[in-house]
Amino acid sequence: MSTVYKQQITRLIQALDLGIDLDIQVSGRAPTMASSEFLTNKEQGDWAESIVQRAINEHMPALLAVQYGRSDSLAAGDEGFEAFYASYQDELNGIGKRPDILVFDRSQFPDGVPDISSDEVVSRAIAAIEVRSSSFLANRYARYMEQRAIDALAICNRIREDIVNSDLAHLLSEKNNELYRFLLSANNESFKQLDFRRPSWSSSAELRRLSDLLRELKSNIEILHKRDHLSITPKVEDIALVNRWIQRFGVKHYYLQVFFDKAYLIPFEQILEIAADSEMEGDVFSVERDVKNQGKTTIKINVQVGTEIIGRIDMPTHCSQMKELGRGRLLFYVTFQGGRGYLDGGLLGEVLGVG
Repeated sequence: MSTVYKQQITRLIQALDLGIDLDIQVSGRAPTMASSEFLTNKEQGDWAESIVQRAINEHMPALLAVQYGRSDSLAAGDEGFEAFYASYQDELNGIGKRPDILVFDRSQFPDGVPDISSDEVVSRAIAAIEVRSSSFLANRYARYMEQRAIDALAICNRIREDIVNSDLAHLLSEKNNELYRFLLSANNESFKQLDFRRPSWSSSAELRRLSDLLRELKSNIEILHKRDHLSITPKVEDIALVNRWIQRFGVKHYYLQVFFDKAYLIPFEQILEIAADSEMEGDVFSVERDVKNQGKTTIKINVQVGTEIIGRIDMPTHCSQMKELGRGRLLFYVTFQGGRGYLDGGLLGEVLGVG
């Protein structure tokens, strides 16, 4: 199974048209200074990992979730960071990107403490989980986007009525007969497909009014075209490094996107299959330069494609912390404590293929 899985992952990556170099060697100078945003994001990521690890161990007694990814607290600007950064690059170039959590069959480790420094032990894991965190409430986001679309469609239908049931209908048929004919039979579904150039007619009061209505229509059509889902967000630059780890250990890899109220799991091979299917681009996934992630190219997959394995998360407490850098600069950031994830063990077992 391990060999077949390795071959499958390699084949899927090679099918991607994203310029991925499987033999890439990571290099570059260490950053010289951390930011408050970086420190907050790191704290949030650490919190998300702890939520997932505890949820698996609490709700699935047959499994044992173990922290595996790097947990060093050093940040740019700290003494010893350059050496740490160099050793991390060496690790990426050697074994690849370690997942955050390894999941084992608990019966294999009666004392509950597997030696994850051993390659042989790591290879016995039944799953490797890369945890991604997001500063959203998924339920609130879904309700907001649903209402936004309802409001935009209501405005589109009102504008349609204002045009086709007035003297503006004749003007529009003369200026843009295709758009006029579309509006005659437009409905909620067809509005979502509409695209047209905004006019700037101004030679009469009627044309100015028509132009204003069409500009408003265009603005609301653009709302309907915008991405309306939260995403699972693997970085393109990580794919080769994740593959390197997989080729060494042969453990099935998963991405888990953690929000502040729930979490979704998706197998790594499914991510690759989706990203290779051009017919899904725009609806199910997009490839974007993520300004919130140092401009790195990111595959954004509709989170609903994944499996909601944690349906509820208790909100953590959060507080401000201060970090003093060597030259006296102060950074203020947020830390997270507590919270609890309520995991659906049956769904997780189904995705992982375990009883």
